Amino acid sequence: MWQPEVESLERELLERLVHKRMRATLGRVLAEPAWARRLRGLQPEDVVRLDDWRKLPFLTKEELRDAYPYGLACAREAGYVRVQMSSGTTGSPILNPYTASDVAQWGEVMARCYVAAGVGRDDVIQITPSFGLFTGGFGFHYGAEQLGAMVIPTGAGRTTLQLRLMRDLKTTVVAAIATYPLRLLEAAREERFDLASLSLRVGIFGSEMWSDELRARIEHELRIRTFDIIGMTETGGPGLGIDCAARAGIHVWEDHYHPEIVDPSTGAVVPDGTEGELVISTLTRAGLPLVRYRTHDLTRVVARARCDCGRTALRLDRLRGRVDDMVIFKGVNFYPRQIETTLLRHAGVSHEYQIVLDSEAGGERMTIHVEAGPACDPAVATRIRRELHDLLALSPDVRLCAQGEIERPQGKAVRVVDRRPRR
Repeated sequence: MWQPEVESLERELLERLVHKRMRATLGRVLAEPAWARRLRGLQPEDVVRLDDWRKLPFLTKEELRDAYPYGLACAREAGYVRVQMSSGTTGSPILNPYTASDVAQWGEVMARCYVAAGVGRDDVIQITPSFGLFTGGFGFHYGAEQLGAMVIPTGAGRTTLQLRLMRDLKTTVVAAIATYPLRLLEAAREERFDLASLSLRVGIFGSEMWSDELRARIEHELRIRTFDIIGMTETGGPGLGIDCAARAGIHVWEDHYHPEIVDPSTGAVVPDGTEGELVISTLTRAGLPLVRYRTHDLTRVVARARCDCGRTALRLDRLRGRVDDMVIFKGVNFYPRQIETTLLRHAGVSHEYQIVLDSEAGGERMTIHVEAGPACDPAVATRIRRELHDLLALSPDVRLCAQGEIERPQGKAVRVVDRRPRR
């Protein structure tokens, strides 16, 4: 553990610390008029028990966008040392200003994540997420600096060079968005690059949903152990939590972040074990504190007991999708991850696929384009269609494509292409 005195804190003591920091967070945000108006007269002393936090209103992505650039920011007098920003592809970007203490906090939680993944001072860490307004690259960098490990800050792209540097500099740890290992594998095939020449042993991946089946393929083909890291621009970047070698859920650093799982429709907190929407409050962020922020990510609480690794933080299931990722086709609701799970059970079928939705003759049509190897049995398309019908009551057309036929975007994979007219 990076900070064993906190990471293994008994639950009762941890919850006392959370309660103290909840009150401190309320005091911090109430100093700002915009926050005081939002919280409608609630005061820190109103949070007598942890459950009282549920009295506070939700914060939404739309509110953060409307507050651009500094409408809900705090700590102006302390001064900001940097900003990070979301892409803003569907509206104004979300800008997160950081104080010096925020940058230090980021490095601390990222160091914890590295150590949970078995990474230490002697490792060589290749950081492939981009450096810039996107939080990924810098978060991994700050955590590696805390460890004192060697960093190769390649950033995004130039996959052939990435492989060469991995080999020549004996990279042991690769950090990436979840689908980037697929680009590495494709480039290795095209360049006839010998993956056995690499020294990789650990992959830390996040920023996208990736199924257990895809995880297994990546581990098998790269011969590494992977770890699933979570975080987002709004919370300060990657570092909100990570799974450990026990593979028993994602540890959320509760002394810094308070998670809740709510029913996406009603907003009511659901019992542990029930899937719902992740709501996050930050307890130590100064520049842009979050109070009950609706992330739209779907997960569930899997445990609050001590893990086999010794950590006592609450554990979440791996993120399984997003509320706004749900697809409705002919009255059937499903998530892309359910399609991916079915596809990857079949030999010869690639991890590259797209779900294309069209309108035809007054109706709707769904076609799953999936790449397959030359030795793949064409009858697999019929088997996939039958399994999807049994699982989800869907009867899509399944089209097998040649390898490389589906377009590769620069960033995150595009799994759903919806060409239906908007209603």
